[in-house]
Amino acid sequence: QLQFVESGGGSVQSGGSLSLSCAASGTNLDFYAIGWFRQAPGKEREGVSSISVSDGDTWYADSVKGRFIASRGNAKNTVYLQMNSLQPGDTARYYCASKNHYYSEWEYWGQGTQVTVSS
Repeated sequence: QLQFVESGGGSVQSGGSLSLSCAASGTNLDFYAIGWFRQAPGKEREGVSSISVSDGDTWYADSVKGRFIASRGNAKNTVYLQMNSLQPGDTARYYCASKNHYYSEWEYWGQGTQVTVSS
């Protein structure tokens, strides 16, 4: 069984930065990719970024390109999302999730961490 824990959320003024962490634990940590998602109240879930566990290749939503950076930790079960130049539109609960094949659904999810950006 897999467990994901997100951390690093909080409140920040517009233009500020936060760094989120996603740590996975369990009996099988051989992931194809780990993704970051966000969801604000009343809105649908939005993909933010993903990173290949094996080689570190990344993908970003257009809305965050140039501002957010996903990276792997020294241990492959940990990924980070550095969020810079935050805007009120980035306010949401942020989740990490995993898949073990490129064609799979995102299968395992963390509990999320809240990010609030005020003007």
